[in-house]
Amino acid sequence: MGDELMMSGKERRWLVELELVVQGKQGLVEAARRVGLGYRQMKRVWRRYREWGAGGLVHRGRGRRSNRGYGAEVREGCLAVYRDRMKGFGPTFAAEKLVEWGVAVVDHETLRRWLVREGMWQRRRKRGPHRQWRQPRARFGELVQLDGSHHDWFGTGERACLMNFVDDATTTTLARMEAEETTAGAMRSLWGWIERYGVPLALYCDGKTVYVTGREPTVAEQLVGEPPLTAFGKACRRLGIEIVRAYSPQAKGRVERSHGVYQDRLVKELRLRGINTIEGANALLDGGFVARLNERFATTPAVAEDAHRPVPPGLDLATVFVFEESRCVANDWTVRYSNRYFQITGPKQGMPRPKARVTMQRRLDGSLHILYRGRELCFREVPPIARVKPTRPVPMAQMASTRAPQRPRPDHPWYRPFSPRALAQRRSGQPDAAPVGEQP
Repeated sequence: MGDELMMSGKERRWLVELELVVQGKQGLVEAARRVGLGYRQMKRVWRRYREWGAGGLVHRGRGRRSNRGYGAEVREGCLAVYRDRMKGFGPTFAAEKLVEWGVAVVDHETLRRWLVREGMWQRRRKRGPHRQWRQPRARFGELVQLDGSHHDWFGTGERACLMNFVDDATTTTLARMEAEETTAGAMRSLWGWIERYGVPLALYCDGKTVYVTGREPTVAEQLVGEPPLTAFGKACRRLGIEIVRAYSPQAKGRVERSHGVYQDRLVKELRLRGINTIEGANALLDGGFVARLNERFATTPAVAEDAHRPVPPGLDLATVFVFEESRCVANDWTVRYSNRYFQITGPKQGMPRPKARVTMQRRLDGSLHILYRGRELCFREVPPIARVKPTRPVPMAQMASTRAPQRPRPDHPWYRPFSPRALAQRRSGQPDAAPVGEQP
């Protein structure tokens, strides 16, 4: 073994305890208890120590190649596939792809060491905790975090938004690709979550105007005692979902970390499959990508009870996720909405009176509905009404400015010379002198 012997910490503890046994300060039973071994195993360690000394405590496989190690062919094959198809992939995701493609079954830590040795991967420093940790909710569906992730998902330079839902108790996720983080996109995503899991108790989202509003309540809201809500907030209120506002990205850290998983794995999956459209991305998400993520990363909640609620019987979600505005009925039973005119045609029972307020409801599929006191009205679109503007009297000053100029007649007094004598003649009734250039 030489003068120096490389020992692990565990083997060093064995050596210290066995030296106490040699000195007679303790027995093998006490030594086995202190190092955490059984008595029979400790007897075998004691026998090797007596035969080989401290060198007998060193693992006999040290310095040798492991019997379970991978051959050079497997290693070079995995690295070749990584260079050709998975440049930039993390070791964990790359190991999963190698198994999926049938290349080799390699542990992600083994692949990480190979990549680091070849200079194709660098160790990343983990940041320490910045804020106080919050205990996750106990039940699935008790709190669902919602946020949009804006990213260049297709590698074309154009950014799209991934509407991401993450359950606080289990980290179960559900995502949908949209062009922007809009109210309609948030409604469609929440609709998909409800159809799959049920109605959650609360949503945890940031302060974007899609989810919450900072405006003052209107007079109508003040009269009924309702807080100001967005269209998304009104839909959640009808379903009994509480909206909890997060005041920092760290507060909803679970969905923020989920963004990182999607920006790593989804981007590379889209690149491998050649998908560059939002429709194709949604087909991939619904076709098993999200399900595989949940199988890989979802955890078991502290309480097995599911907090999701079913949709109330008879409630159509198409009538919940809508945009509503109030309009006044004209004397001819027409309503104007988005610069379009609609003629109310029925039903005869329960027709709104002129000057009554009706609700214009626009659904996610683009259809338009008119409701009065909770009942749907019949209507048809009519061409824009031609309204004749009343004529106003033209001011005299404007009329004078538009009249053609007129020259005075040749015998006008303006052309006659002025003199005190001529003025005296005119006052006495005598004829004036002839105009200049004319004969008397």
